[in-house]
Amino acid sequence: MIRTMISLAILLAGSGAVYAQECTRPMLQAAVESYLAAQTSGDISRMSLDAKAKFQENMIPTTREKGLWNTALPIAHTISIYDVPRCKTFTEVIVTEGGHPYVLGTRLAVKSGKITEIDSLVSDQDDWLFNAADYLKYSKAEDWPVLEPDDRVSRQELIDAGNQYFDFVFLDKGIRPPWGTPCARLEGGAYTNPKNEPRDTCQIPAPLGEMFVVNRTYVVDEEMGTVNVFCRFGDSKEGMPDSHLFRLVNGKYRWIHTISVNLTGKPIVIDPPPNAIPETAR
Repeated sequence: MIRTMISLAILLAGSGAVYAQECTRPMLQAAVESYLAAQTSGDISRMSLDAKAKFQENMIPTTREKGLWNTALPIAHTISIYDVPRCKTFTEVIVTEGGHPYVLGTRLAVKSGKITEIDSLVSDQDDWLFNAADYLKYSKAEDWPVLEPDDRVSRQELIDAGNQYFDFVFLDKGIRPPWGTPCARLEGGAYTNPKNEPRDTCQIPAPLGEMFVVNRTYVVDEEMGTVNVFCRFGDSKEGMPDSHLFRLVNGKYRWIHTISVNLTGKPIVIDPPPNAIPETAR
């Protein structure tokens, strides 16, 4: 009986080890490489797609044939993060040439090496603060290496940092997000620290106005110290699709990148509180 129980324990331990290895960082990296190959060539057959893959663009279901991934784009720069526990990725893609600049934020869900879901935010000239050339300029100047173990924080702390930012900026000034120094925000192409001042922070006078940030989902890469949040501003069905990518070093914000897709065609206005001090005046 004891021998049987020991054998069963070994079997279960072995199966757990196999399960833990079903998704690996190299597997996710290969999936992203296939996506980028498809996006560069406009040939979706180069993507490692599952036969039943699902597609979304700007948080709207679409088909394999209709997405921007069928258009060849001269990609200038990318940043990718890899969520191994959930087998998901996020890639920021910057396109400045080819006649139509874009900044894309694309998530992949992967199973057994195949992409089962692709969810892409597509921003261009009609979107929030859009300037692909400046997005490229400032993004390339930043340094996003894998962090040393002592510089990392837990998965939950990264998720909390993303949530605290939104809740502070739009709802509750009593929240204490992990502001870091130096830090810079890159929003559509607008950069808050173009001179790379060592004392600048990402802090915003808040709240900017009451707005609920809903439908939040997360891709987390502890090795990179990053969390990507997909969300909508306002309404859960028709609110503006948005991506915020947070990079934390030693648990403090270092860089924040945003991609916001304005589906209304109307200007986005958030009324500041009466006593707010513009960031440029700080």
